[in-house]
Parts: sequence; C-alpha cells; structure tokens
Amino acid sequence: MPSLVPWLAARSLRLLHAWGGLLGWAGYLLSPSYRRRLDDNAAAAGLTVAQRRAAVADAGRLVMELPRLWLRPVAQPIADPVRWEGAELLEGLLAQGRGLVLLTPHMGSFEVSAQAYAERFGAQQPITVLYRPARQAWLRELEETARARTALHTAPANLAGVRLMMRALRRGQTVGLLPDQVPPEGMGVWVPFFGRPAYTMTLAARLVQQTGAAVAVLWTERLPRGAGYVVRALPLPVPLPELAAGEEAGALAINRSMEAVIRMQPTQYLWGYHRYKNPRQPDRAEAAA
Repeated sequence: MPSLVPWLAARSLRLLHAWGGLLGWAGYLLSPSYRRRLDDNAAAAGLTVAQRRAAVADAGRLVMELPRLWLRPVAQPIADPVRWEGAELLEGLLAQGRGLVLLTPHMGSFEVSAQAYAERFGAQQPITVLYRPARQAWLRELEETARARTALHTAPANLAGVRLMMRALRRGQTVGLLPDQVPPEGMGVWVPFFGRPAYTMTLAARLVQQTGAAVAVLWTERLPRGAGYVVRALPLPVPLPELAAGEEAGALAINRSMEAVIRMQPTQYLWGYHRYKNPRQPDRAEAAA
C-alpha cells in the first residue's frame, strides 16, 4: 500500500473520485459490520435510501482523494479548484484578534478545509489542527509529514495537544477540530446526536468558553466529477451556553450545530464512522501528557 500512494497522488481528481465511488461500494458490500453501522446511523438521521447510496460512494471518494492532497509539495497550492463561500465571515472574526475555533464535522473533504484556510488566511493567523494519529506506522508517518504545511500545525488528540491549542488561542491564533470525533474516556459526556446517545467531546465548547475565542463552522463540499471543492464558512447554528451551564449543555449545543450542518449535505457525511461507540481508555502517554 505505501508504494501505491505516490502513484495515486499523480492521478487526476476526476479519476480518483471515480475509483473512490467503486471503493466505497466495495467496502460497503464486503464488510457486514461497516454496512450495518452505516445503514443504522443514516436511517436514524432520516436519510432516504437514495441518500444512503450516495453516501456509500462519497466515503470512498474521501479515501481516494487523500494522496493527491497529502503528497503535493509543501509550498504548492491545492491542485484542484477551490471556491470559497463565507470567507468574509472569517475575515471579520480574525480581525477581532481574540482567537478563532473552527469546527469541522466528518463531512465532505475535511482534509481540504484546514489546508484551504492555511492558504488563504495562514499569513494572517496560522491554524493548529487537532488530530488522532493512525495506528499503522507508515500511515502515521505519512499523515504527520503531509499535514505539516506552511501556517498549518498539528496537535495530537491528548492533553498535550489540548494545551497547544489553548496556547494558540491565547495568542490570538486559529485552531480546528472535528467535534464529532469520539474522545478518549474522561474527555467527553453522553449527549444525543441525531437522537441517539453519543459520547461527545467537551473540548470544542471549552476552547471557546475558557478563552473567549470566536467560533465558526468550516466544511468543504466535494463537487461532482472531480470539479474541485467549495469551502463553506458559516456561524455556529446553535449558540454556545455560558461555561456555568455545564459540560453537557455545551456538548449538546455543539451536537445540535453539527446536525444542522450535516443536514445541508447529508450524502457527504461519513455515516460509517463509529460515532456511537464506547470511548477508548487513554493510553499512558496521553495520561502523562
């Protein structure tokens, strides 16, 4: 697999997306557990059969576009057309100088979102993105090198990474994270997500509440037939409560906001993501960080 990645990176986005649609269906048909999870999650959110089928193919397109996004030279812009909607919102929030939290669900091409921000706004304020390292050594090394770009920094999903993000916000910089990612045990609360209890990170709300940072949603729509991407920035649909309201209230507001955003383009959400699983135990490195 590692030797195939550079070859895939040189293929056109249109071709990668065509292959990705096939890959999505192969994974769906060959893995009963993945198929059951995707169907259950999508049905709980009210998707039609046609929407579910479209989501199956789009999950594969996400995987196949990654080599093209990750392996281009560090100083080279995203190779495919990127159009912005809502950039003026981010310009106004950045001008306030109080730090900015960008929330991106597992939707569309979320790898593009941070890269596109860094290209357009990184010279004004860099972005630090929270990520969970892959388990496979070769993939983890690829992720770390591919995501480290000009004005784009990474922070591991542990206590050390949280501290990095807090410091970045207090310097007036930008941080980004996927608030629908299941956190380790002790870093979340159980609140509804599309009507089902989901272990939800408290970090997304706390970053805003404890630092006074601004907050917005940033997600990237994948256009059909390899035509590129549309990066969309919009206000948080459900305002965050005050810190005194408690962790559950903040996490619930985040979940409701993500639900509203996902409903804008439900076929590009990763319904096969194991959103309702029990949290994992933090490893020793995370506990000591």
